[in-house]
Amino acid sequence: MGSQAAVGTRSHRLPFMPFRIVAKLLAFLTVLALSGVPSAIAQTTPPAAPDQQKIDQFVTLLSDPAVKDWLAKQVQVPPPPVEQPGTPAGPETGMEKTMVSSGLDRIKAHIERIALAFPDLPNQFARVKNITMLEFSDRGLFGVFLLFAAFIAAGLGLMRLVYRLTRKFRLWLIALPRDTPQGRAKKVGSRMLYSMMLVAAFAVGSAGAFMMFDWPPLLREIVLTYLSAAIVVWAVRLMVISALVPSFMDVAHAEEVRALPVSTATADHWSRWIFIIAIWMMFVAATFTLLPIVGFTHDGILALSVPADIVVALLFLAAVWLRPRSSPEDEAGRRIGHTGATWLLTAYFVTLLILRLAGASTAFWFVVAAFFLPAIVVLAHRAVYFVLRPGPEEVGRPMIPAVTMAVVERGIRMVLILLAAVLLARVWGLDMSSMESTEHPTMTLILRALLNAAIIALAADFGWSIVKALIERKLGVHMPIPGAEEEAHAVDPQQARLLTLLPIIQNIMFAVILIMAILMILSSIGIQIGPLIAGAGVVGVAVGFGAQTVVKDVISGVFYLLDDAFRVGEYISSGKYMGTVENFSLRSIKLRHHRGPLFTIPFGELGAVQNQSRDWVTDKFNITVGFDTDLEFARKLIKRIGLSLAEDPEFKPWVIEPIKMQGVQEFGDYGIVIRMKMTLKPGGAFQMKRKFYVQVRQVFKEQGIKLPGPSVQVQQDEAAIAAVAAAQAHTTRRKKQAAAKAAEEAG
Repeated sequence: MGSQAAVGTRSHRLPFMPFRIVAKLLAFLTVLALSGVPSAIAQTTPPAAPDQQKIDQFVTLLSDPAVKDWLAKQVQVPPPPVEQPGTPAGPETGMEKTMVSSGLDRIKAHIERIALAFPDLPNQFARVKNITMLEFSDRGLFGVFLLFAAFIAAGLGLMRLVYRLTRKFRLWLIALPRDTPQGRAKKVGSRMLYSMMLVAAFAVGSAGAFMMFDWPPLLREIVLTYLSAAIVVWAVRLMVISALVPSFMDVAHAEEVRALPVSTATADHWSRWIFIIAIWMMFVAATFTLLPIVGFTHDGILALSVPADIVVALLFLAAVWLRPRSSPEDEAGRRIGHTGATWLLTAYFVTLLILRLAGASTAFWFVVAAFFLPAIVVLAHRAVYFVLRPGPEEVGRPMIPAVTMAVVERGIRMVLILLAAVLLARVWGLDMSSMESTEHPTMTLILRALLNAAIIALAADFGWSIVKALIERKLGVHMPIPGAEEEAHAVDPQQARLLTLLPIIQNIMFAVILIMAILMILSSIGIQIGPLIAGAGVVGVAVGFGAQTVVKDVISGVFYLLDDAFRVGEYISSGKYMGTVENFSLRSIKLRHHRGPLFTIPFGELGAVQNQSRDWVTDKFNITVGFDTDLEFARKLIKRIGLSLAEDPEFKPWVIEPIKMQGVQEFGDYGIVIRMKMTLKPGGAFQMKRKFYVQVRQVFKEQGIKLPGPSVQVQQDEAAIAAVAAAQAHTTRRKKQAAAKAAEEAG
């Protein structure tokens, strides 16, 4: 693992080495050939001996280790296979190897190469020693080390100088508030920027100062490579401590200003072990980058990578096993405890080591990405929501808009996945535009399709997250609180229409993004989407003919929304249906009746709509007073009651025109009917009318105005009383006669 960077760098240099060697040999042989042309043409004079200077050049060229290795590889050509009688022509007896068998063969060949290279390592080390001793004979290896240390010290000195000159910036950084998400974001960003500035100062003071002088080529290459590794290590160090803020930085309230929600013990542990691992990996990478220059063969580098990879794996395992335990509260919500996670990570790093030693580069990098990429994405998610978390209550609980959070978090995730995809494509040697010059076109096609699909899905997820965050922000800001009818007047009509349209727009956008992503993914993997689109059109036409009612409902709903006939929360009536609009889809609307039932009505059956919650409402009602009432006095009392209700904080937001008396409506059976009128915003008429009735009854009673009701009056005189008595006597006499007659008949 640790030598991968070195091997990768070497792979960029090796292809150019044979061309330089061939050019030198061809130039030398051309000179020799041209010098021998006259003798070949004459064929009479013996060939003259070559110039001693040319002989020395040829001997020097052949003594070059790189030339020797290249010539040895050119000579060691495997003999052609001997065909046995009756064996079909073609490799592998006419059949291509399967992917598994070819992979096992490559692993076997890789292990054999490493095993054969181990015995030759002493010779290669001896050759490296001879070359370096010849190159550094005047300085010695200790002098080279002192030179490297001197420029490292120069870089540290310049960094220290920059640290002292930027004291005001550090004081400003410390003074930034930690109680607000903006302040914490500025703290983290400023620390990262300050770390980059210190790294730049270290690079200028070390590698920059070194490049100002003229050095021998090999010395320049060696020192500059190790200086570059030191710069990378120092950059990792400063970035890690800027994010984790370990205890040795002595920062007040460190746990609140970190980029990740970790404890102090965890921050100290990982800042220390990441630094140790970075030192070893960059040392190995720099060393393996220089090995080809000093005569090491590719097989020798593979052999040396074995102990280097084992050390890297042991460092990772030590960091995992020695990490501090989380608090019981944190472990309570986890499915896997500390011990279980430790063993899983151990198995993972052992698997990586086995794949690395086996030379399974494709599988190795896939396993690396399968773990580290999700882990980094999760850490980035936690960092964003930890740094941008709302502030405490005592400072007003400042918050970052949800759309900003979504853009930042999804943007970071998209960048990380894109970088991982590009690195995997380069490591695997994938040509994302064509499949030419590839050993395994099928595997290349599959991997390229997977990478393209991942990138498309990532872009679709990023777009959908922004759309969803914007819509949810609008819905959350303007969504009325259930039961708070008195605040309905605060919703702007335009915002009410947005609340009506946004859920439908959200569903439409989700469907559009999903369909476009699927079509793009299918196109990226080589499937022709033209026939799919044409087939979908034909199916759509068929569905339209077969489901005319559904199409009618959908189209009717679209026109209702375009006409702005109703909105969510409004009370409407249509035919025998009435209620408050709770929700609707592309096909139907849901009305909640004031008594509780919920109607689901297709738009095609809705018909004419009466909206009782739009703009304003005028209510007219009657009261009856006695015939002897002073109407002018009653009018003044009603006006005073109406004005007092209009100034009541409970009804004031609803009132457009207060209650007033319009005049006499009619003379009723029991009194004079007078007409009242008021103009309010929709939703406030009923409560205000009830309160008006109560106050009118009380005020009229206090002022002696009677509110008449239905009554019956009975009047009697002496003649009427005599007539009633005669009628009663006549009735009694007739009853007695009827009883006597009945007795005679019975006897």
